Amino acid sequence: MMGIKKSQLELASSIGRILRDHFGKGPESIFVTISRPYITIYLRNFLTPMEQALINEKHELTVEETRDKLMQRLAPELKELIKNVSGMEINEFYYDWTLANASGIFVGIGAEDAFPPDYSYPESIKVELEVSNVSKIAEKAPNQIFSHQLNSRTLIVIRKGILVEIEKMLIELGFEEPLTISKRKLEKGLLYKRKELFEEYLDVQIDDIFVNWDFNLDKSTIVFILNPNNRQ
Repeated sequence: MMGIKKSQLELASSIGRILRDHFGKGPESIFVTISRPYITIYLRNFLTPMEQALINEKHELTVEETRDKLMQRLAPELKELIKNVSGMEINEFYYDWTLANASGIFVGIGAEDAFPPDYSYPESIKVELEVSNVSKIAEKAPNQIFSHQLNSRTLIVIRKGILVEIEKMLIELGFEEPLTISKRKLEKGLLYKRKELFEEYLDVQIDDIFVNWDFNLDKSTIVFILNPNNRQ
């Protein structure tokens, strides 16, 4: 356990430094959770003065596009850092922002263990069903869905097989970035509309919801950041 805690602290420090170097300002706090095969990195108060100015002028789209381009360059460096510190080989890497909260998430997924840990939690079926309903409205119900509660603050939902044919064609034609931004806005809006329902199922307050996709794998991660100190 001490080894994991040490790795989490070391990663938080190193990631903060990398983000400061590339963005000019790092997050105020970083919370790293290593729960194999997952690693989540939750960023709080991460917004540069220039980004805040753009958001004030209603240019959120510019901020999202710029961050996405930066993260495409940064992802390999972050994956290598995670491997060096924790020993985890990251096969998939996802990220998302909630600019209104000045927060963000990085999610790494490594190889599945032969005997995976038990991340089950009460009412998982209801949570997964509601996420599936959101998918059905936004694109289509996933071919596969499952969720894991990694700790008292972090719940991850994995969806596989959610892209519809028009989305696949847009990706093929090179419209991956606008599709990502559109889906992010649509799906997060639908999830936040159901926030109280998710809170009722989980018996806890939800501080943040993040969504991202790997279009090549036709796979998506949703992360709920829970606040165990504020129960419903």
